[in-house]
Amino acid sequence: MNKKFQDLNLSNAFLFAAAMEDEETCRFVLETVLGIPVGKVNVHTEHSLLYNADFRSIRLDVYAGSETYVEYNCEMENRNDRNLAKRSRFHQAEMDVTLLQPGEDFSQLRPVYVIFICTFDPFGRGLFRYTFENRCHETGLPLEDGAVRVFLNTKGTSKGEVPVPDTLVNFLKYVEDSSDTYVREVDDPAVKDLHERIRKLKASRKLEVRYMKFEELLRESKEEGYEIGRNDGYETGRSEGYETGRNDGYETGRSEGYETGRSDGYETGRTEGQMRLLRLIGMMAVAGEADQIARLEREPEFLEQMLTKHDL
Repeated sequence: MNKKFQDLNLSNAFLFAAAMEDEETCRFVLETVLGIPVGKVNVHTEHSLLYNADFRSIRLDVYAGSETYVEYNCEMENRNDRNLAKRSRFHQAEMDVTLLQPGEDFSQLRPVYVIFICTFDPFGRGLFRYTFENRCHETGLPLEDGAVRVFLNTKGTSKGEVPVPDTLVNFLKYVEDSSDTYVREVDDPAVKDLHERIRKLKASRKLEVRYMKFEELLRESKEEGYEIGRNDGYETGRSEGYETGRNDGYETGRSEGYETGRSDGYETGRTEGQMRLLRLIGMMAVAGEADQIARLEREPEFLEQMLTKHDL
């Protein structure tokens, strides 16, 4: 059952993105995560939490730029799909494309930070923070291309060889436990200030309504994906089951093999079809195509078109 808006932790992607739209909150998070001064931050709301009247987009990452001409992309991650390394590469490439205008020299590319705050350990080493930069294998010489990728771990147990400030550790714990009780126990002025900002957000009736609508959209998308996946899985399973059953039936009895193959194929096909459709719905939502999701069930040709477009 979904939590009430007032009971959400900062690990909730909706609350996190809404909080990061506040420039002071965004600056605090970036400086705490990176351990360097960031200065005044300008949050690009068109890349942040897009919740307009039609709910046509549900992208939840935060894209910001500072007055020092540095670009930041920050995301909250609650599920380990084991693809963060390549996703960080994609985000970096996506940022670079928008930063350089035609005819501009490559030296004008700004430094970029891609940040994932994870509620799991992405690399299994127990660190609170993993920072990656490109270096030469043979000499250790830094490439100095201006690209840095940072992965935070709320489940961290070790600060590692590179010092990690207590405020960062306290912040990561707050991400998972954004309660009055934790804030009183940790006694960290910076976290207390952040908590006050979060409390004000939770008191916003307007934001609460948006959250409820957002949850409704996600639920409807999952239900649509389930129905489409079930139908797609049934057709795939029926076809695969028939072939499996026919081949097995040649050796063990046509009737028995057909029934076994049809059953196994149906279950396999249904599961694969559901997962395929859920991935498609997620990709369409990120691409700003959420308003087209309903067409997937009504129009088989459109479904095939979208599967091809998103390489599924």
